[in-house]
Amino acid sequence: MMIAEEIKTPLRARRVLVVEDNKLIGTLYIELLEEMGHSVCAIVATETEAVAAASIHKPDLMIVDAALAEGSGVSAVKRILRAGFVPHVFISGNATSVRQDRSDAIVMQKPFWGPDLECAIQRALTAASKA
Repeated sequence: MMIAEEIKTPLRARRVLVVEDNKLIGTLYIELLEEMGHSVCAIVATETEAVAAASIHKPDLMIVDAALAEGSGVSAVKRILRAGFVPHVFISGNATSVRQDRSDAIVMQKPFWGPDLECAIQRALTAASKA
């Protein structure tokens, strides 16, 4: 008798908040996320906007540029998490500095490929579901 393997369905977020201060890169993230089946509830460019958007939209997931022209994506996430946990993925040109501040963070180094983002999202959602 053969034992059936448990098939795990990939976790999917319904609403994603994108925090990115470069419009072109933000647009690329939206396209990638929509191709993966996610919907973007908001795209914002500053730490203050990120905190406000998270409060308003209650996203299922956040994709966050670690370094913003106004404020910090890392600081924004710290502020947002005070109200409750939201799975998140940091994207940075300097992933090492993010990991020094948040050793448990899921961080992607720029540049990256779409499948890498999808893998990071799945890791973030899986970790959140186990918490």
